[in-house]
Amino acid sequence: MGLSIGIVGLPNVGKSTTFNALTKAQNAEAANYPFCTIEPNKAVVAVPDVRLNELAKIVNPQKIQHSVIEFVDIAGLVRGASKGEGLGNQFLANIKESDLILHIVRCFEDSNITHVEGRVDPLLDIEIIELELLFADIASLNKRVEKLQKESKAKKGENPNLSIALELLAHLESSKPARSFPKRESEAFISLNKELRFLTNKEVIYGANVDEEGLAQDSIFVQQVREYAAKHGGIAIKLCAKIEEEMVGMEDNERAEFLESLGAKESGLEQIIKEGFARLGLISYFTAGVKEVRAWTIREGDSAPKAAGVIHKDFEKGFIRAECISYADFIKYGGEAKAKEAGAMRVEGKDYIVQDGDVMHFRFNV
Repeated sequence: MGLSIGIVGLPNVGKSTTFNALTKAQNAEAANYPFCTIEPNKAVVAVPDVRLNELAKIVNPQKIQHSVIEFVDIAGLVRGASKGEGLGNQFLANIKESDLILHIVRCFEDSNITHVEGRVDPLLDIEIIELELLFADIASLNKRVEKLQKESKAKKGENPNLSIALELLAHLESSKPARSFPKRESEAFISLNKELRFLTNKEVIYGANVDEEGLAQDSIFVQQVREYAAKHGGIAIKLCAKIEEEMVGMEDNERAEFLESLGAKESGLEQIIKEGFARLGLISYFTAGVKEVRAWTIREGDSAPKAAGVIHKDFEKGFIRAECISYADFIKYGGEAKAKEAGAMRVEGKDYIVQDGDVMHFRFNV
C-alpha cells in the first residue's frame, strides 16, 4: 500500500536534517541557504513495531519485514509560493502527491542559521505556509468552478457539484482549510478532492524542531505550536532534528540511553512515524513463518479478503477463509501450533474485519 508523507516548512527550519535522520541515509543535502533541495528526495522508512521482534523470537524467521511509509523532502516554501515564488508551484505539486503533511516548525534561536523571515516566530511561520496552501487550493478550485459553470449553463440544470464547489470556495476564502468543510463527507466533495487533491484537506503533524536544550522542557515556542495544533485538530510532536541525525546508526539500547541523558523518553521521529500511520487510519496485520515475519499495511475496517489482496490480488479473488490468531494469543501460547491446540485460532470468512495485530494465514483458490 502506497503511503506518502510530505515534509514541508519554510527554508532553514530543519526539513532536510529531519529527512536525513528519518531515512537513516545522508542523501538529502542540508545547507544554510534557501532552496538547497530542488528535486524532492524520497525514501522508504520502516514503521517501528516492537511486536515484530516478539513474534520473531518465537518463529525465528530468516528476516523481519516492517510496514513502511514513504517520506518526501519537499524544498522550502516562501511567501508567494502559490503564485510561483521560489519555485513554489513545483513544490506545491509535490505536496499534492503526499497523503499527509509533516510541517516542520523552527522552535529554536541560532544566530548561525539564517531565518528567511529574519526572526524566529513559529506561529507566523505556520501562517505563511498554511496561507500558501490555502491560496493554492483557492486557485485550483476557481478553475474547476469556471468549468462547472460552463457545464451547467450548457445543460441548463442544477449541478450539485457546482453547488458544493461554490460553498467550498466561500469556505476557503474565509481562511478555513478544506478539512474543516462541513460537507466534507458528501459525494460531491469527495469527487472534487479526488480530482484536485486539496492541500488543506490533508492531515497535518506539526514537528516542533528544538535545539538540544529544548528536549528536556518545552519552550514558549513549543507551547505555542502545541496549542495551535490542538486548536486546529492536529498534533504537535517535539523533536531535535540535529540530535536525531546524530543518533543515526546507534543501537537501540545506546539510543535509549542517549535520549534518557537528554531528558527524552522516545525519539521524536519515531513518534512522528507512528502518529502518521495512525492519522491515516492504517493498521498492521502479521504473517509469521520461517521465511519471514512481516507486517502488512491495511486500512482500519478492511475485510479479510481485502487484507489478503495486499499480499497478492489472487488472494482476494480466490479467498476461501482466513486462519487468525490475535497477537496477544500468539505470544501467550508461544506460536501457531500451541495457540491452535488451545483453541485460540479462529477460522474467519469474507465478512471478518481484520484487527490490528492479527496473525493471519489465508486459504484461497488459484
